[in-house]
Amino acid sequence: MTERIDHARVTTAPELPGRRIVRNLGIVRGIVVRSRSLLGNLGAAFQTLVGGNITILTELCEKTRQDAFALMLDHAAELGADAVVAFRYDATEVMDGVTEVLAYGSAVCTEPLE
Repeated sequence: MTERIDHARVTTAPELPGRRIVRNLGIVRGIVVRSRSLLGNLGAAFQTLVGGNITILTELCEKTRQDAFALMLDHAAELGADAVVAFRYDATEVMDGVTEVLAYGSAVCTEPLE
């Protein structure tokens, strides 16, 4: 099993403070496609009638993002990276009720600045 990259070494910035990028290993990604269940749709519809935070959908979105992020870290670790820079999320509705979440960035090898 490959060692997971520390979350502190994932950034939306193009560099990591205190570290120098010594090798760029390319783009890495994690993709998850999820749909809501019929029961989830009914619960969300009820929550929209009440108003406020739609917790059923919030939890689904958060879990999907976490899974896509974990897949991206696995991909980066498989390449031998110790960090991911320029990290981003993207989401697309593939069809009604089915959403793709993409986590992506540049896998890099770093070393401490002297």
